[in-house]
Amino acid sequence: MIYMRPRLFFATAFIGIITGLDDYFYAYGVARLPVSTSSLIIASQLGFTAFFAYFLVKQKFTPYSINAVVLLTIGAGVLALHTDSDRPKGETKKEYMLGFVMTVVAAFLYGFVLPLIEFTYNKAKQAITYTLVLEVNMVMCLFATIFCAVGMIVNNDFKVIPREATEFGLGETKYYIILCASALIWQCFFLGAIGVIFCASSLLSGIIIAVLLPVTEALAVVFYKEKFQAEKGVALVLSLWGFASYFYGEYKSANKPKDITESTKQSMELPLSDHSRV
Repeated sequence: MIYMRPRLFFATAFIGIITGLDDYFYAYGVARLPVSTSSLIIASQLGFTAFFAYFLVKQKFTPYSINAVVLLTIGAGVLALHTDSDRPKGETKKEYMLGFVMTVVAAFLYGFVLPLIEFTYNKAKQAITYTLVLEVNMVMCLFATIFCAVGMIVNNDFKVIPREATEFGLGETKYYIILCASALIWQCFFLGAIGVIFCASSLLSGIIIAVLLPVTEALAVVFYKEKFQAEKGVALVLSLWGFASYFYGEYKSANKPKDITESTKQSMELPLSDHSRV
C-alpha cells in the first residue's frame, strides 16, 4: 500500500483550502442567481481550466478542443447581456450583480484547481495509484470542510440550520435527507473529477463537468419554472456546439490510422545502416 508523502500531503491540503474558498464563492453565487444562469456561468470554468492547463501542465490542444473551449466560454459570456432580466423577485440589483461576480470567481478558482491537481500528480515524486487518488480526495475534502466549517462558526451559520429545516417546504426530515444526500453526491463528484485527471487530463475533467450543463438547464426550466430568455438559448446552443466539436475531435483522433510515413521509416532504418558499416 502506497502512503501519501509529506510533500504531496501539504500540496493537497493547500488545494483543499482553495477548494473550500471556491465552495464559498459558489454557494453565495448560486444563492443569488437562478439555477440555469449560475450553471451557464460555471461553464466558463472550462476556459479557465484550459488556460491554466496550458501553462501548468503544458496541455496540448487540437483545433477541435480549442474550438470547444472557445464556444463554451463565449456561450457562458453571453449571459452578461441583459443580466437584470432574470433577477429573482425581492433581490436588489447589487445582490444580483454580487452573486454574478462571485459565481464567475468560483468558476475561475475551480478552473485553476483542476490543472493544479494534475500538476501536483506530476510533481509528487512518488507513484500515483488510484488508492493514492482516494487519499488525495480525502485530504482535499477534509481541509475544504475545515475551511468552510470555520467560516460557518465565525458567521454563526450552524445556528441557522435548525430554523431552515423547520421552514423547509418539504418538511424537516426531508431537509436533512437532502442535506446528507447533497454532501454524498458532491463527494462522488470530487472523486470522479480528480479520478479523470488521474486517468486522462484536467482538460477532459473540465469537459465532462461542462457536459452537465444541458441537463441542469433542462431540469431548472422544467422543475423550477425559470424563465429561459434568448440569451440562455444562444448560450445553450453554443455550449452544445462546443461539446459536439470536442467529442468529434476525440472520435476522429481515436480512429485516425497510425501509418508510418516514409520519413519515419528512414529515420528508424538509419541507425541499422550505420551499425552495419562499423
